[in-house]
Amino acid sequence: MKLHVDVQSASAEPVPGNDDIHRWVAAALAGSAHTDEAGLCVRLVDRAEMCSLNETYRNKQGTTNVLSFPADLPSDVDLPLLGDIVICAPVVREEAAMQGKSNEAHWAHMAVHGTLHLLGYDHLEEREAALMESLETEILAKLDYANPHDNQSLADGQQQQ
Repeated sequence: MKLHVDVQSASAEPVPGNDDIHRWVAAALAGSAHTDEAGLCVRLVDRAEMCSLNETYRNKQGTTNVLSFPADLPSDVDLPLLGDIVICAPVVREEAAMQGKSNEAHWAHMAVHGTLHLLGYDHLEEREAALMESLETEILAKLDYANPHDNQSLADGQQQQ
């Protein structure tokens, strides 16, 4: 697979390296329709930027851990662009600590989760959520990470998106 992941770090917090992010995204894309070529951007941000994006595009106040923006290309444009993923570094760090996970494992989960959203998966309905969680668990297991949904408790109602 030819995969181009543009990683943009706009966070003052420590963030994973480009190679890790590429590996996590590639694992989420394995087995999808995008096995020949794909491109996407992963932007790593702090609270202020994530809060602004969450309010602007979801009409929700406050911050969240991950947002995905699927590419909306005209039908006559044939490019393998999937879209953009934005991950909030301080939220990932705080959630990892609260959930008793390593930062690396939670970063991997957020990258996989965001990529699955770009592929059209969602978790608004119970059946969709079960499918998405199952895929996340399977993908992360192949990367040698534990089930991210075991004993998970998100703080203050923050939802993965």
